[in-house]
Amino acid sequence: MAKWDYDGPILEIENLSISFFTRLREIPAVMDFSCVVQPGEAMGLVGESGCGKSTVALGVMQDLGVNGRIVGGSIKFKGRDLGQMSRQELRTIRGNEIAMIYQEPMASLNPAMKIGKQLMEVPMIHEGVGEKEARARALEVVADVKLPDPERILKSFPHQLSGGQQQRIVIAMALMSKPSLLILDEPTTALDVTVEAAVVELVKELGKKYGTSMLFISHNLGLILETCDRLCVMYSGEAVETGSIEDVFDQMRHPYTQALFRSIPLPGADKHARPLKAIPGNFPLPHERPPGCNFGPRCDYFVEGVCDARDVPMVRVRGDERHESRCVRIGEIDWDAGFEGAAAQTTTEIGDTVLKMEDLKKYYEVSANALFGGGQKKVVKANESLSFEARESETLAIVGESGCGKSTFAKVLMGLETATDGEIVLDNRSIEDIPIEERDKKTVASVQMVFQNPFDTLNPSMTVGSQIQRALEVFGVGKTEAERRRKMLELLDLVKLPREFADRMPRQLSGGQKQRVGIARAFAGDARIVVADEPVSALDVSVAAAVTDLLMEIQRKHKTTLIVIAHDLSLVRYLADRVMVMYLGHVVEIGTTEQVFAPPYHPYTEALLSAVPIADTHVEKTRIVLEGDIPSAMDPPPGCPFQTRCRWKDKVPGNKCETELPPKRDLGDGHRSLCWLDDEQLAQMEPVIKIAAE
Repeated sequence: MAKWDYDGPILEIENLSISFFTRLREIPAVMDFSCVVQPGEAMGLVGESGCGKSTVALGVMQDLGVNGRIVGGSIKFKGRDLGQMSRQELRTIRGNEIAMIYQEPMASLNPAMKIGKQLMEVPMIHEGVGEKEARARALEVVADVKLPDPERILKSFPHQLSGGQQQRIVIAMALMSKPSLLILDEPTTALDVTVEAAVVELVKELGKKYGTSMLFISHNLGLILETCDRLCVMYSGEAVETGSIEDVFDQMRHPYTQALFRSIPLPGADKHARPLKAIPGNFPLPHERPPGCNFGPRCDYFVEGVCDARDVPMVRVRGDERHESRCVRIGEIDWDAGFEGAAAQTTTEIGDTVLKMEDLKKYYEVSANALFGGGQKKVVKANESLSFEARESETLAIVGESGCGKSTFAKVLMGLETATDGEIVLDNRSIEDIPIEERDKKTVASVQMVFQNPFDTLNPSMTVGSQIQRALEVFGVGKTEAERRRKMLELLDLVKLPREFADRMPRQLSGGQKQRVGIARAFAGDARIVVADEPVSALDVSVAAAVTDLLMEIQRKHKTTLIVIAHDLSLVRYLADRVMVMYLGHVVEIGTTEQVFAPPYHPYTEALLSAVPIADTHVEKTRIVLEGDIPSAMDPPPGCPFQTRCRWKDKVPGNKCETELPPKRDLGDGHRSLCWLDDEQLAQMEPVIKIAAE
């Protein structure tokens, strides 16, 4: 179908209201929502889970399912109302004029069909082009999304590609028909930060090349800053602030926008001097919204009889005709006053060494033909010579991309796996050979874990209280049921959950509340060491701030050693006392947070820091986009593990990086690095993240 020409806005959403209808009631998901996307413009939609971002996107796609209905307002695409179009017209527009990229790439790919055929289908169905031309276009877009060896990619099945490669194919598929509007719904959430940085760079480049307008949905304000021209902040189904990136980031005029920024770890945040400030209270359920301003019950500036008197309209902010806010007190609040953060906390004294790891190795032997047991055996080197110490009251962060061996190390520490070689010493006792079923109760209780996804770690058929009591029983805490119940209620107090939650089922809890139950369970046996594996990555920013604060508070009270596995380096800089950077099973850099976040860096640390999106317009970053994927641990490269992707390799004479494993270099004060660069070259390194003068 030929695309129709139109020189006005690509997308105009006006006073849109969308509801979902159940047998009991109408649930308003989006109310009075307006936004305009101009040709070639990227508009960001930001807000917490459940605020209606994805519902707006599905409204644009006219794909609200059986229960969803637009109950007010309109969505115009190139001047035509999508709600007035026939099913045939909509079918022609979807995928051809409007394309959507989802969060999980495998949800958009057919696992039984080769990539080439899936890409070729798009122009063959939408534009009726022949097979030969469709294949040529498929090769072109695969090259456009910077995938190596496009011919091989077209012949591959989805499962033969990595997550980052799959997401690039989904982007290629969306761009096959050169759409006028591209909707991206959290397209990088499941990806590593380095892959995310490359995908974001790619989306920006392709947007410019094809002149595509974009609606970019994300909860990550840093990503929005890097990809969009304008943004719209949503809260509980409504747009609460909209404007250009500079307007909203530097002159925010809504209390919710301000509260969001206070709950993310920007440069300058300090867990002792300037802790993050979580948004008080909870997000209202769609059918229990308060009168007047939806954000009222959680707002620092709420005035009874003013903010809850009537519905609040969007009003123009003085000085910019496209900057609007939904706040009745906009003219009375002193927006330039420095915000009052959370109360400063006392610095904890770091104690003696609790855990020591010396040259830990973990290898897995896999058969080349694992299904039938034939073929020669191969060795996967998941952990290679890991050495470090962790002290009482210390937070040690372990960072690196997927597949670098972070979780394998955690499994060995927990006793879920045993070490191939090396030593793990816990309180002067070696535990690397003792599987969890042979560990005594005290050791099991001493080393506990908080997992990434709170939904998977709770038993859906047991109450919250009985799950915590079960943990107490396993750890041998309390002689009677009554004692264990009392201790369980104290643990709920510790993680700041109401005691009545003891009788609730997990399905009645939000994600943040479930994560608190997981933390309560981890501390049931008075854990000395808690391994937190991406503890807040599945949570909204304000909930993440509250959970992070909780972990810090418990650590101060119980002198716990926290080992945090994370890929969000902004969180790591805020939370950690020391940082260990891993790549392909090796520790490539270890030191205090100040040492690791300032030059000289290991070249991999430098690339990681460059990849982190930071929600601050005053931050200037050096752009370092890593080419290629992490090599396989089954077939690692010779020499330095990072040499296949390193931008400094040519500075080392004699191909040493490609032939010899670098020594562990001591850079002073316990700062160690696995690198061949000499002192002169290290001294030339510039800071990756600079704060520009106001």
